[in-house]
Amino acid sequence: MRNIPFGRPIILDEEKNAVVEVLSGHILTHGPKVKDFEQKFTASIGGGYSLAVSSCTAALHLAYFYLNIGTGDEVIVPAQTHVATAHAVEFCGAKPVFIDSEVVTGNIDISKIEEAITKKTKAISIVHFLGIPVDMEQIETLAQKYNLFVVEDCALAIGSYYKDIHAGLHGDVGCFSFYPVKHITTAEGGMFVSKDSTISQIISKQRAFGIDRQHSERKIPGIYDIDMLGFNYRMSELQAAIGIEQLNRIEWFLKKRKENFNYLQNELNSITDIQIIQSDNQLCKSSNYCLSIILKENLADRRVELINKLNELGIGTSVYYPSPVPLMKYYRKKYNYKQYMFPNASLISNASIALPVGPHLDKEDMYYISESLRNIL
Repeated sequence: MRNIPFGRPIILDEEKNAVVEVLSGHILTHGPKVKDFEQKFTASIGGGYSLAVSSCTAALHLAYFYLNIGTGDEVIVPAQTHVATAHAVEFCGAKPVFIDSEVVTGNIDISKIEEAITKKTKAISIVHFLGIPVDMEQIETLAQKYNLFVVEDCALAIGSYYKDIHAGLHGDVGCFSFYPVKHITTAEGGMFVSKDSTISQIISKQRAFGIDRQHSERKIPGIYDIDMLGFNYRMSELQAAIGIEQLNRIEWFLKKRKENFNYLQNELNSITDIQIIQSDNQLCKSSNYCLSIILKENLADRRVELINKLNELGIGTSVYYPSPVPLMKYYRKKYNYKQYMFPNASLISNASIALPVGPHLDKEDMYYISESLRNIL
């Protein structure tokens, strides 16, 4: 019997000391830590302009708000994703148009995108499912053909690359998450990234009420103007301090995940009752967020039983995701979507189990997971 949580943030003395350092000062917002974190994040992914925000959802919302989309506009969205991907479109009054997944990777089925594009379509939302990169070359070709904005949802994709370019740097903008069980954490928070300096300058203001000048730029404290609508989507100095220390260990985090993923995959490859969702290929490098298996045939009907048995043995699991977003009650009722419309996304939602490979675990844990799964099956 082992204790193997699905995800667990690794918070060391470095993070704790960094937080105490901030608390010992007098600047909790609008300070140097956020700027330092942004610069270090840009360096870690190899380019772009990084803007720290309160969450990945906030980053997504800012992307569509920048586009000025609203009622009558449409955005292409993958059916297999976290609901935040679609909510960000809904926030602006636009309509998410959902596309089914491909089964091999769980990513959006690119072959089905073009037929869903209309005169109302303003953007394509791309999610790198479980950190497995989408074929961004095909996406960019479609976007150029129809003059569409590309938003990359990189919530699980820190460390993901397509053709040696980091996720989030292919489309117009990339949105990252620092939720506690992600690759790095700031307790809660996100990052907005763009290669376009103009977009970044506008978003930098929109994340902070649309104020026209930063604190450091004000000749007289408290005197500023508002030249655009904006939100309170800023990140605090406390969160940024944690993020800086997490980034200092990002290479180790990613290396450990990859080692755990590869070991577990090798142990499970011989089990014929499951399909392992693909990770890397010649063009793509995954962030190895987790290892997701799809149960075959009649085993899918016993998924809950299997999960319960794994949990009883101390193995934490999760499901990515509990339902295709268009089949969740809000979207199903509003747009009248039916299950037959998203067969692949439904298969992944109804028959998959996500197994942990995070850096809080080691090869002995991977062996225990594989043997436990084999014995239960």
